[in-house]
Amino acid sequence: RKACSPSSTSASPTGWADRYPQAMDTLWFNIVQWLHTLGLHVDGGTARAVGDAAATATAQLDMPSLLALAAALGWASGFRLYAVVFLVGMMGVLGWMPLPPGLTMLQHPVVLMVSGFMLMVEFFADKVPWLDSAWDAVHAFIRVPAGAALAFGVFGADNATMAIAAGLLGGSLSATALATKMTTRAAVNTSPEPFSNWGLSFFEDGLVVAVVWLATQYPVAFGIALVVMVIVSVLLLVVLFKFLRAVVRRLSSFFSGSAKVA
Repeated sequence: RKACSPSSTSASPTGWADRYPQAMDTLWFNIVQWLHTLGLHVDGGTARAVGDAAATATAQLDMPSLLALAAALGWASGFRLYAVVFLVGMMGVLGWMPLPPGLTMLQHPVVLMVSGFMLMVEFFADKVPWLDSAWDAVHAFIRVPAGAALAFGVFGADNATMAIAAGLLGGSLSATALATKMTTRAAVNTSPEPFSNWGLSFFEDGLVVAVVWLATQYPVAFGIALVVMVIVSVLLLVVLFKFLRAVVRRLSSFFSGSAKVA
């Protein structure tokens, strides 16, 4: 078989998908060698069976799946960043889906504990009128770059071209979702009763779970749903833009007042 140069491989949009099974073989070999140094001997048949199972799982991540995952991480991060990190990490831990190398850190216990804790904080903060808008305003500086970073991690440095494209896509989708969330919340918060706010918040909770699930199970269907969601978001931004400006003015006066007191 003719060897490919590094430049030609990285330029191919399926470079990671083609080389990942071989990389997993090497990884399992290194793990077996490490276990041997600890006095734990694994026979070749067992190691081969584990490696074949891993290769079969990772082969399921074809290019449409990777693109759908990158878009889903970016879009959902605009609504619930910590829920996205926790859900994807747990899916990897439980073996529900193989995570690309750039996202394996989401499975780390520390990442899961921190994201799980922040998920609970955000869950309750998002149910309080006006506190939810303040929370979203502060996290505007976190969710958009985080959404871009998660989308970038789907492909990683092994496929720099697709990783950069995915990062740009993820950041744009995260910003769109965040702007839509802030705008609709500002409109709902004008109502004196809290039930509409709670209902919208629970809807967003379910939407994030549905988006991640649909992207990992039915990438093409998710692509169609994403187009619909983006169109709806743009329409909401146009119709409810005045409410977003009201939130910005309210937050600006709040922070300027705090600065004067300080």
